[in-house]
Amino acid sequence: MEIESVRCECCGLMEDCTQDYIREVKSNFDNKWLCGLCSEAVRDEVSRRKMTTLDEAVRAHVSFCGKFKDNPAVLVADGMRQMLRRRSGDLTSSASKKFGRSNSTKLY
Repeated sequence: MEIESVRCECCGLMEDCTQDYIREVKSNFDNKWLCGLCSEAVRDEVSRRKMTTLDEAVRAHVSFCGKFKDNPAVLVADGMRQMLRRRSGDLTSSASKKFGRSNSTKLY
């Protein structure tokens, strides 16, 4: 099983995946690679907005991702990290300093 790095065509997030999984995802999105977060957002666009084509939903989501200075997938991952730290009561550990947010990063 060979692992390959692939970049989401919407948000730019890099993921390491098997070639079989990459082919499967691309086959679902007109030969475009989408990360898990973006693929769910595109599926939601199709069902919620009743867009006529998957390609139209992908273009709408690429446009949405382009409106943010920061990568939406990274913002979600950072929010999950903070939530887990709060739940564990570990807000002041050395790990939080090591992976702390830069001053230029904003949450919405």
